[in-house]
Amino acid sequence: MSDTQGYVNIEVADSIGTIEFFHPASNSLPGAILNKLADTITEAGKNDDIKVIVLRSAGDRAFCAGASFDELIAINDAEGGLKFFSGFAKVINAMRKCPKFIIGRIHGKAVGGGVGLAASVDYAMATEHAYVKLSELAVGIGPFVVGPAVERKMGLSAFSILATDATEWRSAEWARDRGLYAEVWSNADKMDDAIKVLADKLAQSSPEAMAELKQVYWQGTEHWDTLLTDRAAISGRLVLSDFTRNAINKFKAKA
Repeated sequence: MSDTQGYVNIEVADSIGTIEFFHPASNSLPGAILNKLADTITEAGKNDDIKVIVLRSAGDRAFCAGASFDELIAINDAEGGLKFFSGFAKVINAMRKCPKFIIGRIHGKAVGGGVGLAASVDYAMATEHAYVKLSELAVGIGPFVVGPAVERKMGLSAFSILATDATEWRSAEWARDRGLYAEVWSNADKMDDAIKVLADKLAQSSPEAMAELKQVYWQGTEHWDTLLTDRAAISGRLVLSDFTRNAINKFKAKA
């Protein structure tokens, strides 16, 4: 996968596995990136050299723009829609099942699936530039796949605000106050210092204790393999509508 198509890389140092993803379209998530990200998280969870994982994206602007509009507009049947949106389900479930703590580095804006990523890490650190928006309803679908992760972290009330008012950004402080972010920093350097301190502490902690604690964190989500696939089917069906195609084309024309 070339840089023009995006990439997912992992580096391991001092028992910390840093997973970085990139796509030139504001770190959006086409199917190939989603599948690679899920596989990389799963493999990191099995790697005994890794005690803690840091998930980040490249660049200094958007953290993640969510679903790839180019791939959304190319979907032409329900089966293709299910396959694409199942990519988000795979990533969320990979993070859920991973026995290692995952620290999220959210340096910039997160949209749609990007909010889902932030909600699925175990401890999210952000900068004050990390605004959030669930924009799916504005293009005729909905945050069906990421919804359970966002609701689990922020509660139904905050999730419904984001899902309903789909064109408005909410500040990083708003997201922190509702549980999405654990900490918000004024700039990326301060955030990175804090991430290093926490990751170093966790790398010295008991892997067995952290794995058991992670199961406690995610208790009650054991049915998500089925739930998120069912949700992916809803999005996969809705994305075929004329409303969605017209809305996506309008967004692409503005870009």
